[in-house]
This record gives sequence, structure tokens and C-alpha cells, in this order.
Amino acid sequence: MVTVPASTLDHYRRFSRYNSPYPAHDRGCAIDLYPESNRGISPVAGEVLDTRTVGAPSRPYAVPEDHLVLVDTGEHIARILHVDPAVIPGDTVVVGDSLGEMVRSGFFAPWVDNHVHLGFREPGANPYRAAGSLPVDIDIDVRPLDWDGTGVVREAGETYVVLDEPVHPKPGTWAGLAGGRGVVLDGGYPHYDGGGVLPGADGPVSVVGARAGVADGRHVTWDDVSLSANGASITGLSLFVARDADFGAKLVHPDHDFAVGDRVTVSVSSE
Repeated sequence: MVTVPASTLDHYRRFSRYNSPYPAHDRGCAIDLYPESNRGISPVAGEVLDTRTVGAPSRPYAVPEDHLVLVDTGEHIARILHVDPAVIPGDTVVVGDSLGEMVRSGFFAPWVDNHVHLGFREPGANPYRAAGSLPVDIDIDVRPLDWDGTGVVREAGETYVVLDEPVHPKPGTWAGLAGGRGVVLDGGYPHYDGGGVLPGADGPVSVVGARAGVADGRHVTWDDVSLSANGASITGLSLFVARDADFGAKLVHPDHDFAVGDRVTVSVSSE
């Protein structure tokens, strides 16, 4: 397991280990980091070993190619994706350096913001394969935010809306949607296969007062449920950890007809 320290996470406004459908994130073996701007901020220090351009799934909202940047940290090989590299092999980088501009890749869903994907391999392991990264841990305290499922639409994109609740009580510190007493949920609920819980738990976890799934350590298996907003079915919730003041529940649904100012109530139903 590789621990990402608090000093590294301070360069980003949000992160998620589980909010992805791709195998690289299985069981928290990668972390997506969201900078304040579109600069691909390096989360590691070391020597750039290689950069590679790869084809990405074809999506109308995305560029046709993505990029892999490999950095030797001295202990592990870091795999960084979704950044058009402005570095070359042999360059030395430190945490906080710009590796280049982030790209909007078909490897993530249209409701996901541009981000830096980070995973780690043992020296000698194949760093080019998508699967095989080490589990990622984090070294921060995270505040659980209770939420009753209600709020007013603050932002409306084509495939999602963001509500004004729950409110981040202390921007600059880390917080996420509570999954029960003392724990925060991470992932795509329930539209991705599983999620995560911080700092870890065993037993049922919940969303808006309804059981959401079962935690086993830091991993969560979602129950077979569906979500609705004002009685209409939606795809799910994007769950992440954030320290910016714009925190709010993010409802995912490509066919929504909500507008800024609408009052919304989210509910959970068993299938």
C-alpha cells in the first residue's frame, strides 16, 4: 500500500479513489486528484521515466487520445494519466509542478471534471498495463457531512446537477458525504460496481437515512438500489472528498430537466 500524504493532497481541491468504472480503481488502487485549474499538478516527486500517448474511448465530449506519464519516485513507479505532458524523460519534478494541461478523456464519464489520475507500481512491475497498481491510502482526517437528501440546484450541467446541500462547514479542511457515524463515502453510488469508506468500517452504511450497502474495511459493496429526485429516477450520486467551499451533493443523470433554483429531494429505493 502507498500512502499519499496530506502535504500532497493540499495541492488539490478534491479527490476520489473509487469514483470510476475502470479496473485501475478496483478496491482503491488509484486516486483521482482535482486541481483548482486545468494545470496537471504533479502529485509526486522524482524522475520522469517515460511519456506515452494512447488511444481513448471515443466520446463526443472527449479528445481521441490520452497520455501516460511515468515517474520514478525512488520507492515506486507512479502512473499519471489525463495530462498532456509538458515534461520529457529525464526531467525531474517535485510535488506541485505542472506536468502539462489536463485533457478531457473518454476514459471518464461526461459528468466527471478534468483530473489527474495517480497509481503506483512496484519497481520491476509492468507500468504500462491498466491493472496491477498498489492500493492507495491517504493521510488526512475527513469530516462526515450529514445530509437529509434535500437541496436547491446551484449548478446544472448537461449530465448532472450540484445542490447547495450539504454545506461544507469549514472550507480548507477535508469533508465528504456521511455514510454513517464517523465515516465518509466515496465512489459512484450506485452506478459503479462498488465504492469506498473513510477511514474504514465494517457493516452497513447509509445515504439519506437509507441503507446503501455494506462496508468491509475501506471497501463498500452497494446494495441493489435505485435513486430518485423529486420522484424521477436518476443515475446516482458522485461521492468524493473535498476541501473547497462549493461542496454539495452531485446528482448524476444525463437526461435531467432540473434548472438552477429548483428544490430537490433525493430518495433511495430497494430494487
